[in-house]
Amino acid sequence: MLEQILVGIQISLQPINILYCFIGVFIGTLIGVLPGIGPVGAMSLLLPATFRVSPVGAIIMLAGIYYGAQYGGSTTSILVNIPGEASSVVTCLDGYQMARKGRAGPALGISAFGSFIAGTLSIVGLMFLANPLANYALQFGPPEYFTLMCLGLVILTFLTQGSMYKALMMALLGLLISFIGLDLFTSTTRFTFGIDELMDGVGIVPLVMGLFGVAEILRNLELPYEATEIYETNIKGLFPTLKDWAVAKWAILRGTIIGFFLGILPGGGAVLSSFVSYAIEKRVSKYPERFGTGVIEGVAAPESANNAAAQSSFIPLLSLGIPPNVVMGILFGGLLIHGIQPGPLLIRNHPDIFWGVVMSMYLGNVMLLALNLPLIGIWVKVLKIPYHYLFPLILLLCLIGVYSVNNSVVDIYLMVIFGIVGYLMQKLGFEPALLALAYILGPILETSLRQSLNISGGSFSIFFCRPISLVCLLLVAGLLVFQIFSYVKRNLLSPIDKGDNESQGVE
Repeated sequence: MLEQILVGIQISLQPINILYCFIGVFIGTLIGVLPGIGPVGAMSLLLPATFRVSPVGAIIMLAGIYYGAQYGGSTTSILVNIPGEASSVVTCLDGYQMARKGRAGPALGISAFGSFIAGTLSIVGLMFLANPLANYALQFGPPEYFTLMCLGLVILTFLTQGSMYKALMMALLGLLISFIGLDLFTSTTRFTFGIDELMDGVGIVPLVMGLFGVAEILRNLELPYEATEIYETNIKGLFPTLKDWAVAKWAILRGTIIGFFLGILPGGGAVLSSFVSYAIEKRVSKYPERFGTGVIEGVAAPESANNAAAQSSFIPLLSLGIPPNVVMGILFGGLLIHGIQPGPLLIRNHPDIFWGVVMSMYLGNVMLLALNLPLIGIWVKVLKIPYHYLFPLILLLCLIGVYSVNNSVVDIYLMVIFGIVGYLMQKLGFEPALLALAYILGPILETSLRQSLNISGGSFSIFFCRPISLVCLLLVAGLLVFQIFSYVKRNLLSPIDKGDNESQGVE
């Protein structure tokens, strides 16, 4: 392992990879500062730009955008009370109140240092967990992968913030879109409607750019522009005092542990981690009533958690080949585009990519710490740019990026269609992230199912004869039964109980 780490350090310290790492974390921080874009939209925009780049450099840059956005999102939460990233929503509660009390500097400082500590510890966990998990996953065959994918999709629908039924609809629609093109086994066309450009299926770039880039532009255009008060600070006031560190150190440690383990789970990620860590910190605090009034633990815990989750979410992607969230789904697509299959054999067949990316995360965290503190003044200036000046540039980049992949006008039409669909989905309470993840997992799901049935001669008993696949199926069935029972209890039994109570009151 030490030899592999040294190889990873050598790869990450190559000048070109240092440049890609810097570009990634800088863009990630900027995207985190700008409200309404997010790492998914930014990575979708830049995915075509990585096609001419080496696979290591491409993944280093895309990964830097993701964990860099977690750093930048806290800046707007603290200074403007607008979360630049969804995972920074909780930071607004105490971060902005600290800024109003004249303590914007310590809030930004503890956010940056806490993020650095959490990110570094999570990278250590990634190094020690990914390899054993990949070795264990080598025992998986097509039945295990099929049932594991099913379990992941069901867990994702459970952790959705809206209706589970809408989430299931999005997952099924994503699977349907993934079936467009040539059949993987018979080479017959499916759902192409006579359009030759769809023979290879719907590309990941027009889909994610439409759902997350164009749709986000349309959604932001309908919001009124309002000038917000921005609390500025100087570089000397950015360092927390010893008293601040004494109060925040355990919050940083707890947030790191919570974020690390929730980041590994499908659907967990940075958003859930920040909410859970804040709730736990409030529960264990000696003065919970002060949370929301500007306590430094309310900034340290969620910021540590979302950065730890951003790093640990690479574990299932790189070791199992399963993206736990839509950002990892885009990275999954980026690896496939470069001809690399994420999963148990990645560490063995492409150790340069795995260890190069892991070691670059150390470098990226140092860069982020150096970037976030001195450049606060520049981010404040960026926050003052009205959105109606930014969206034409973003839309232009979307059009250029989509067209440059295959030089196809059909891809532009697809992006626009998915953009309108994504906008309508957001208005109606559907989650496009589930559609994108199901679309990415669809080919693996279908291939694993058909390979399993070929092995068993068409018998579905193969899924019940193998321990791992049986456990996964039992978990899927248990989750679905639980959801059905909850629905019956909430919608069918409750009105009856209510009627009985009313009749007793009349008597």
